[in-house]
Parts: sequence; C-alpha cells; structure tokens
Amino acid sequence: PVRRANPSFVWSGTEMLVWGGEGDTGALNSGGRYNPATDTWTDMPTAPLAPRVYHTAVWTGAEMIVWGGYNGHIGQLYGDGARFNPTSNAWTPIAASGAPNARTYHSAVWTGTQMIVWGGANEPVFDSSGGRYNPTTNTWTPTSAVNAPSYRIFHTAVWTGTQMIVQGGSGGVSITGGGRYDPATDV
Repeated sequence: PVRRANPSFVWSGTEMLVWGGEGDTGALNSGGRYNPATDTWTDMPTAPLAPRVYHTAVWTGAEMIVWGGYNGHIGQLYGDGARFNPTSNAWTPIAASGAPNARTYHSAVWTGTQMIVWGGANEPVFDSSGGRYNPTTNTWTPTSAVNAPSYRIFHTAVWTGTQMIVQGGSGGVSITGGGRYDPATDV
C-alpha cells in the first residue's frame, strides 16, 4: 500500500493487515495484506468507511474490526466501523446504533467474543466511557462508568483473559494510574 503514518495493524495468523492512516495527501481508507511466507503484498478492497487516522483495530480470529478515529485535517470524528474478512476479501459495516460517541486516541481490545472500546477524545473533550461490540449479534452495549479510570488519551490497554486493564496516558497532563474492567460483571 502507499506509505502512511498511524495506520492500524493486526496479525491474522498468516498475514499482517494494515489499514487507514495518513498518507502524503491526507487520511486514507485503503489498506493491504502482507504475507511473509511469500513476501508479497495484496491490496485490500476499499473500505465502506471515510478515510481516517488514530482509529483502533482488533483481530477476532476471523476478521479485523476497525472503529473510530478522525479524518486528520478538519477534525471530523467518527463513531462508526467495519469488519474485514480476509477469506472473502470483503468489508461489512458494523452497527452504529448504541455505539460509543465518536472519538479518537481511544483503546480497543478483543476478549475472544467482543471488542471493548474505551477512553479517547471527542475533541476537545476527553472521554472516560466505552462500549462493547459483539460481532455475532452486531450490537453494542455501553460499559459501566463504575470505578472507571479518569478520562485520558494516549493510554495503553491490554486484555488479560478476563479483564481489560487501562494504564497511563494523558488527560492534559501525564497520568500514572489506570483501571480494570471486567465485562462479566460490567465493572
């Protein structure tokens, strides 16, 4: 694919998938698939999403889910997403109803059954909310705000197998603390 900054990357088990980011002419909605076994690139079809940067992507075991971000120039934020299936080489838009508000600089993790999105900014407001997306039912559920860490951007999030842990970031100043979210209890 064309050169780009700040795209999303996921590993499918056989290929690296890269999508979006910002190229020489602005935000992109293109991507490519790299197969290290054959040392070849294949273009992805154009996504049903506006070009964007600072979005998130997760690998589900069968699909890449891309969500959120902004267009990089005029500050248009996005609260939508799509799923890319490398077997069919096709994109499918995901539900917008019930999704978190549009944002950028957020985090996302894959739990094995759902994508959890949390934090980020809906410029100029930082966000301490999130949502859970279930691709099987194509539905969103908001995450509880109980015990949620303070709002932040540029933070890190990992999935432990049972909890999403959020750490660090910035909320106008550097933040050292974090929090844990358990989707089984919604706390």
